[in-house]
Amino acid sequence: MLGQVEYRDAKIWVEVASSAKKLQVQYNKKGNAAPSKIVTYNGHLGAEFNPVHLQIGGLDFNTTYQYKIIVDGKTVSSTNEFTTKDLWQWRKPAPDFSFLTGSCAYTNDFVFDRPGKPYGGDSSIFETMAKEKASFMLWLGDNWYTREVDYFSQWGLWYRAQHTRRQPVLQNFLKAMPHYAIWDDHDYGPNDIGKQYVLKETSKKIFDSYWVNPSSGEQGEGIYTSFSFGDVDFFLMDNRWWRSSDRTKDSINGQPNPEKQMFGSKQLQWLKNYLLHSHATFKIIATGSQVLNPLSTKDKLLFFPSEYYELTNFILANNIEGVLFLTGDRHHSEIIKVERPGTYPLYDITVSSLTAGVVPFVGPEANSRYRLLGIDKHNYGKLSFSGARGERKLTVEYFDTKGTKLGDWSIGEKELKSNK
Repeated sequence: MLGQVEYRDAKIWVEVASSAKKLQVQYNKKGNAAPSKIVTYNGHLGAEFNPVHLQIGGLDFNTTYQYKIIVDGKTVSSTNEFTTKDLWQWRKPAPDFSFLTGSCAYTNDFVFDRPGKPYGGDSSIFETMAKEKASFMLWLGDNWYTREVDYFSQWGLWYRAQHTRRQPVLQNFLKAMPHYAIWDDHDYGPNDIGKQYVLKETSKKIFDSYWVNPSSGEQGEGIYTSFSFGDVDFFLMDNRWWRSSDRTKDSINGQPNPEKQMFGSKQLQWLKNYLLHSHATFKIIATGSQVLNPLSTKDKLLFFPSEYYELTNFILANNIEGVLFLTGDRHHSEIIKVERPGTYPLYDITVSSLTAGVVPFVGPEANSRYRLLGIDKHNYGKLSFSGARGERKLTVEYFDTKGTKLGDWSIGEKELKSNK
């Protein structure tokens, strides 16, 4: 799998069998007759689970490279390629680009699944996504689903990640573009679990082993991180590590309960500082739980009102423009719009579900006045950024398993600016 690809370096993820003794990546510029270079992995091999990160440095920007994986002297993969980022700053307009996104990828494992109809749907969606021309994929949580037999087993948690990642239908997609990820409850631990999970450190180690994000939290806590592409900054949030029990009271004596947290004070402070630092046209805050949806009775940041108002009031008070939320979890996709008097509205772009069971819009949400677009089929999202400086536009498209467009929505950068 391709991990982060920057201007002058690239990260590649590989998992090898326990019998492997030596792992290398051989690479060269595409179309260049110069001899290939080789990077050798110098870490430990031989364990039952062997996810490995390889880094190639000293690359040229805006250049396509070819690479092969070599195990014990034998090439084990066909020629793959990646293209480093273009150095556009101070030189040319921000590049137009697209990325893919989605959440809730359930891989059936029938011995351990619930009896009856399989919960995992048509996984050929990943073959469709592999054919897309996109700069990267951002996984929005529930990227695999732990089962009851895994919840309190360190071995089981490792097995679940490996079982999902090794599926043949995923392989072309994993190599087709760089991949970034956040987690939600099902790839963190049991359903709806938070900071009390006794194997949270193991879950973090597995997450860090099976994904190749730029970083993973601070001082060994959480998996939050950030990266940039073009004129867009991405803030990948951790909605589980510090999360209070969902049953904690939202309010005390009519005031938001500061003890009920989703992100935690440390992470929230990090986000606020990064938002102040950012000069990006668009600022995408990605988290596994919905943020805004006023009518939802399910998981959302609004059920953690102290943090919700702290964040939204901070965005307002500091006149931070271009903010959008990107979320998963709900087993349907939608775009939620919430007005804010005197400034631009906030939007929650939800993309779900890739293969896990689909949930229709019911109850108060059935005819939500906040919803601009809704999809209740298996789907993935494609977000595209285009246009001249000062006229940049985001277009969100939803596609089904076969790649048929289900709906689209767009917004210009000027619509994400305050009236002040």
